Amino acid sequence: MRCDVVAIGTELLLGQIVDTNSSWLGEQLSAAGIDSCLQVKVGDNLNRMVKAIRQTLEDADAVIICGGLGPTHDDITREAIAEIMGVELEFNDEVGMVISEMFASRNRRMPEINMRQAMVPKGANIIEQRRGTAPGLICPVGDKVIYAVPGVPYELYEMFERAILPDLLVRSGSVSVISSRVLRTWGETESGLNERLFGVIEELESVGNPTLAFLASGWEGIKVRLTAKAATRPEVVSILDEWEQKVRAAIGDIVFGIDDDTMESVVLQMLRDRGLTLALAESVTGGLVSGRLTNIAGASDVLRGAVVSYASEVKFEVLGVTKGPVVSPEAAVEMAIGAQRVLGAVVGLSLTGVAGPAEQEGQRAGTLCIGVALPNGVTASSVVQLPGARDQMRQLSVISALDFLRRQLRES
Repeated sequence: MRCDVVAIGTELLLGQIVDTNSSWLGEQLSAAGIDSCLQVKVGDNLNRMVKAIRQTLEDADAVIICGGLGPTHDDITREAIAEIMGVELEFNDEVGMVISEMFASRNRRMPEINMRQAMVPKGANIIEQRRGTAPGLICPVGDKVIYAVPGVPYELYEMFERAILPDLLVRSGSVSVISSRVLRTWGETESGLNERLFGVIEELESVGNPTLAFLASGWEGIKVRLTAKAATRPEVVSILDEWEQKVRAAIGDIVFGIDDDTMESVVLQMLRDRGLTLALAESVTGGLVSGRLTNIAGASDVLRGAVVSYASEVKFEVLGVTKGPVVSPEAAVEMAIGAQRVLGAVVGLSLTGVAGPAEQEGQRAGTLCIGVALPNGVTASSVVQLPGARDQMRQLSVISALDFLRRQLRES
């Protein structure tokens, strides 16, 4: 079974919006064992859309179209699909009612143009909309199929998982269970991971199941994804369990979590399990660490707060750092102790450094100093040299500091 992807929108071609939908769909299709060999982007022009979709469908069994289902004049995916199917658009009363009721429930006036979203190619099946107004479509074209989903990512994700993937699996005749497990890592480059896992990869190539892939994900770390296929779910789980242990044995404690874990959720849970509270002192990251932590529901039972001590005077006057250079492991430790004291927490974590572009205090851009203050006066520090421009360095500082704290907690 082959399913390719066509993303609709002139804004994608102009670079005004990054096409994350296609990459997400490619990942999901691969994990489900469905081949996906082509991804196409095309602007909001009917003739070019029809041509691109037809050409894509020639070589594939199915095509997923993302976007162009909205209410405005340039949302013409419905028209393009109808032309390919050789049918007319017809008004779907049920969809129209759902759209009307959604606006009424929000006490908002519904522009009449929204009813365009209830126009459906004759013979198409509706994918019920649960998060917006535009329904998805399942459109038969001979023995092939076109799926159309809104370009809004969270609407697309829900429709794909609920309706499109199950339909694809039925059409493929697959009776196997396919599942993935993602090991989340930090502390090694992608090439370094590949080198350390060479023996595992070589063994996997000989057995063929499961497969292993790497996905570098910025301040989410590097993901190692295992995808297995078997006749039953217990068999799949057994295969993934076995190979997860082999991967862990090869790369050790750089694995910080699996699947939906994040570094911040893992660190918060470690602190929670130990009955510890956390205070932050952020300089170079300017609040990014506290922002990531507070994005986790329930963080308030662990995180006391943060001092964004960007100016040196705040480090000296609020946190009690000794006057002098502020980009050093010694200053980082004093910042952590200061945050611990000022915010009344059991554990303190600090970050100070040079995001760039210029050097500071003789330290080159990319330098990160991390300080940790643990109970009973125990402290630790680390100096890390991070790559990238200013934004990337600051983002990588977040996961680097949290990982350092994770390791200190584990060893304490």
